[in-house]
Amino acid sequence: MIRFALAAIAAALIALPARAAVDIQEVTTPGGFTAWLVEEDSIPFTAIELRFAGGTSLDLPGKRGAMNMMTLLLDDGSGEMDAQAFVEAREALAVRFSFEVHDDGLSVSAQFLTEFRDESVALLRQALTEPRFDEAAMQRTKAQIIAGIRSEETDPDEIARRTFDELAFGDHPYGSPSDGTVEGVSALTREDMVEAHARIFAKDRVHISAVGDISAEELSALLDGLLGGLPESGAPELPVAEFQLQPGLTIVPFNTPQSIAFFGHEGISRDDPDFFPAFVANEIFSGSGFESRLMQEVRVKRGLTYGIGASLIPKDLGALILGRVGTVNARMAETIDVVRAEWARIAAEGVTQEELDSAITYLTGAYPLRFDGNRRIAQIMVGMQVQDLPIDYIATRNDQVRAVTLEDIRRVARRIYRPDDLHIVVVGQPEGLEASN
Repeated sequence: MIRFALAAIAAALIALPARAAVDIQEVTTPGGFTAWLVEEDSIPFTAIELRFAGGTSLDLPGKRGAMNMMTLLLDDGSGEMDAQAFVEAREALAVRFSFEVHDDGLSVSAQFLTEFRDESVALLRQALTEPRFDEAAMQRTKAQIIAGIRSEETDPDEIARRTFDELAFGDHPYGSPSDGTVEGVSALTREDMVEAHARIFAKDRVHISAVGDISAEELSALLDGLLGGLPESGAPELPVAEFQLQPGLTIVPFNTPQSIAFFGHEGISRDDPDFFPAFVANEIFSGSGFESRLMQEVRVKRGLTYGIGASLIPKDLGALILGRVGTVNARMAETIDVVRAEWARIAAEGVTQEELDSAITYLTGAYPLRFDGNRRIAQIMVGMQVQDLPIDYIATRNDQVRAVTLEDIRRVARRIYRPDDLHIVVVGQPEGLEASN
């Protein structure tokens, strides 16, 4: 019955109207943790989001994949509970945990009923501070990871992305797959899991948010109990990832009727004063909608592909502008010519007022739709903290988008779109292309 109750609450949350007016209060605990809280007591349910800085970039040399594997093992038994006992305890409380890791952070999400708050948080604390890393669980997880790696080795998209990353970042962790290699993962030990855990789970690495049926006082006590046992500090700060990719074209031969291309160059950081103009410019140039320039020129006018786009990727230690397109081998050369021409055109000419007005209308109208449930709001708030955004960012974000002018776009486009720096990685058997490396 508990599971049905939680399912009903989840359905109710989805049905709630989107809210962009989010009243955030900052909570500082006696133990020194700072969290952002949105109280919402209409449903007896709370979502907590933790983000530990560093992510898979904290892998030690020769231990690539350790952080990924350790994260996958967090809900595979802890304390006195083996994997099965942990699952049964979680289901009995109808609590939901998820653990996800990426280049720059490890996310812990928890959603629980108010009735079982104390028991749910105790179970989460056990998972975070007393993971078992049992041999059986490790072998099972290794097999899953290795199967994924072998599958990705035959995926043109993965090959193209990994080739681009390796050329761009070299020996930095950004330059290699976060899940590691077959040989590397096979060699990982329980000691490697313990080491990875110690490197990231620390008080000086955590950002915290909560949304739901919980007061500031209750959250304060909860967090000190949940996180108070963590060590003060984890791994040392990582070096900046030096961008190494030179302009040109790399071709990775692969027997497939359709080639995949990744293209881009160094990007712009999230804390750069020009980020908002760059963000709006990129929506016009290569956003996901049919009105973006790349979609219009490559798909709509020429029918070269079903989809194309490029994104600003402001990682913590190195930023990219990165795009992707797939098309039949015979038309990849033409597709690349169009991409290069459009890259040069926006740098030289900027955008039109009509394009700018349309982008601002879309970006400001779509923003409130993100706030569609407690968990999503908690994720947004913790992301704001990671990016060092002010607590009133949600209220001011759309004003910052509206403040972008045509001259801002033209100035920033000249800066961030550098056609002479483009590097393109193509995986397939493209016709009419010659690699420059």
